Amino acid sequence: MDSAHSMTPYDPNSIEAKWQAHWEEHKTFKVEADSSKKKYYLLEMFPYPSGRIHMGHVRNYSIGDALARFKRMQGYNVMHPLGWDAFGMPAENAAIKNKSHPAQWTFENIRTMRKQIQALGFSYDWDREIATCHPGYYKWNQWLFLKLLEKGLAYRKNSTINWCEDCHTVLANEQVVDGCCWRCDNEVLQKQQEGWFFKITDYADRLLDGCKTLSGKWPEQVLTMQTNWIGKSFGAEVDFKIQDSDEVVKVFTTRPDTLYGAMFMVLAPEHPLTAKLARGTEQEKAIGDFVSNVKDQDTIARTSEGGEKQGVFTGAYARNPLTGESIPVWTANFVLMDYGTGAIMSVPAHDQRDLDFARKYNLPVRVVIQPEAPALDAETLTEAFTAEGAMVHSGAFDGLIGQKARKAVCEFLDKEGIGKATINYRLRDWGVSRQRYWGTPIPVIHCSDCGIVPVPEDQLPIELPLDAQLGAQGQSPLHSLESFYKTTCPKCGGNARRDTDTLDTFVCSSWYFDRYTSPRSEQAPFSKEDNDYWMPVDQYVGGIEHAILHLLYSRFFNLVMNDLDLTTIPEPFAHLLTQGMVIKDGTKMSKSKGNVVDPDEIIRAYGADTARVFILFAAPPVKDLEWSDQGVEGASRFLGRVWRIFGELGANIQAVPLPGESFTTSTPEIKALRRMTHITIRRVTDDIEKRLQFNTAIAAIMELVNHLFNFKEWWSDENNQSEPAQRAVRETLETLILTLSPFAPHLAEELGSQIGFSETLDKMTWPQYIEALTQTDEMLIVLQVNGKVRQKISVASGISNDDLKAQCLEDSKIKEWTEGKEVKKVIVIPKKLVNIVVQ
Repeated sequence: MDSAHSMTPYDPNSIEAKWQAHWEEHKTFKVEADSSKKKYYLLEMFPYPSGRIHMGHVRNYSIGDALARFKRMQGYNVMHPLGWDAFGMPAENAAIKNKSHPAQWTFENIRTMRKQIQALGFSYDWDREIATCHPGYYKWNQWLFLKLLEKGLAYRKNSTINWCEDCHTVLANEQVVDGCCWRCDNEVLQKQQEGWFFKITDYADRLLDGCKTLSGKWPEQVLTMQTNWIGKSFGAEVDFKIQDSDEVVKVFTTRPDTLYGAMFMVLAPEHPLTAKLARGTEQEKAIGDFVSNVKDQDTIARTSEGGEKQGVFTGAYARNPLTGESIPVWTANFVLMDYGTGAIMSVPAHDQRDLDFARKYNLPVRVVIQPEAPALDAETLTEAFTAEGAMVHSGAFDGLIGQKARKAVCEFLDKEGIGKATINYRLRDWGVSRQRYWGTPIPVIHCSDCGIVPVPEDQLPIELPLDAQLGAQGQSPLHSLESFYKTTCPKCGGNARRDTDTLDTFVCSSWYFDRYTSPRSEQAPFSKEDNDYWMPVDQYVGGIEHAILHLLYSRFFNLVMNDLDLTTIPEPFAHLLTQGMVIKDGTKMSKSKGNVVDPDEIIRAYGADTARVFILFAAPPVKDLEWSDQGVEGASRFLGRVWRIFGELGANIQAVPLPGESFTTSTPEIKALRRMTHITIRRVTDDIEKRLQFNTAIAAIMELVNHLFNFKEWWSDENNQSEPAQRAVRETLETLILTLSPFAPHLAEELGSQIGFSETLDKMTWPQYIEALTQTDEMLIVLQVNGKVRQKISVASGISNDDLKAQCLEDSKIKEWTEGKEVKKVIVIPKKLVNIVVQ
């Protein structure tokens, strides 16, 4: 190392520019499948090209990059790609606002964001970059759609859909959050419309089974959210006959043991029988008004516990199949058509929602499940009893409890032909039609003679016309653009019309991780050979806000591709880390709140390594991170200290060998330095590999740097700079470079070159600690006086009890508590504490 280094200020900008140019020129992070090497696929959720990166991006990518660099130094063949989730409504909205085209806006943003990301020095293989708005990518969206269509997993139907007026498009159930659009946060309405659906419900059980295999590898919160969203329920389907009619209403219940307590039934307002039963009766107008009113209510609010329960009597009665009693048929806002059968039996004594409804509308209540004590009284009941108990007022079933009771009732229903045991799911099929322009055109043709005809594969991709002009409010131009929709039927050759909807952009992100394995494949979505080598993603990093949407859809697509013999792995993401948000002034950073910190400004002022170290040190990855200008300055000072300590200790050690296995020393300072070095290796390795706790890993490195500054005083005496001491210093400085490199790679590369590394860090091996060197020759002893802790001291591990007692009694702090008193007894608990009893 140049002895002038200690006089040269740390200049992160020039160092970072130098090494980024080196990595780009040498394609340092380019990777190919190699069966002779163990692979590691590290992936962060790809960004939407919104214009500029923000600190949330920096945190996400810094977490992934630290792990990618660590695994590369452990000898793994690491694939670490990045691309762009480039279709979607924000591009359209921005294009309208800026009077530009979505394609122009998107690709300009990609160029800007790529430059920003490269300035942070992340180890991406840019040769694998993809953009989902490129025809070379969305061709395979269309191809996969056709495969789902062939298998009966894509179908078209008329249904009640979620409609966002502001975005002018349909939303999947998963995209409605608290009654509002997940994208624009405006109210979602419901209306009838025809559209395309993917049959994700066919995979409900396999998705649930997968949640079990992912336990311990994914955050339990995410798995719980997915499990609850799928919502598998065991119960019975029961037939209730409408009186004076041939109509039979099927009802799903998870509690068939409460059937004798069904005092009324409730239909969803959208149920076809709701209006039919009231037709021609005095209830017809009331029902019509109620159904019209409920259409404007949000489904989330309708079913929430705190929402107002509203209903109207239809005028009809049904017969309870077990009691034979006539029970009134109501319609109510809390029953949804798309859950179960759209009809429920109401058992007010054993369901709180039903009890609230019964009390509001003065409907009868009957207890049919009794706890051991105290007995329930239907007249005074204010809280429904929902736990297990003995059946009562239930004929031959009285006394049966729990699962035995439910099984007996189901067997009776089946025997009598009035019901059966069944399973229900909350999950609904995925609506994928979108009435927007900037997305993947759906590859089907509508022919008046042949019906729906798939576009032949050799005509893919059906390209999005880039000369189309959006409507002033974002309306798609595709349905009125003759050059796009006019076509001929592939079957009969007659005039036909292309489908003018586009696919939900979550289709793009449901398999992009597979495309990275062979991103330029033109014969298939990806090479099966490459996919078998690289998949699954070993570590996936992203926000928990994608727990249900992207992550569930990706798991579904993977299972479909298993069935298409395209992939073999059961789950696409072996491990998942959901990082916390970056917040400032108590709230999430956002432009609207004016609390955004521009990464470019931080890089210009402090350097990319400082930004990376701060964002990884400030909080554990899964916790929210509070932005701190002081914290950024602290990270900068730390890297400056690293630079200076190399200037102080790094001179004349380029040719010095590392300590070998036979290396020994009796010099306490050298022993302490080596112990601290190997403790640091162990701590950093375990914190990254076992816990993904980068903040504590960096803290361990900081402690090593502090130790080096203390060691420097001893080292400054030239008489102490012996050959063994130089070897120990060389070992520590190499350790510092290698352990720092996942977090501050530019500085680490520069320091490595200065102390004589012959290769760049991507080719270096992660250091190994020697367990024996992490052990100390001392132990910490707690000193008590009359059972109260008064002092802690370090003593030689081999000290005798007599010497230990004597040393304790001579301690100055202990003397303050024993002076003038008689020492009655000194109790030694080996290797732990000494208790001095005085009087």
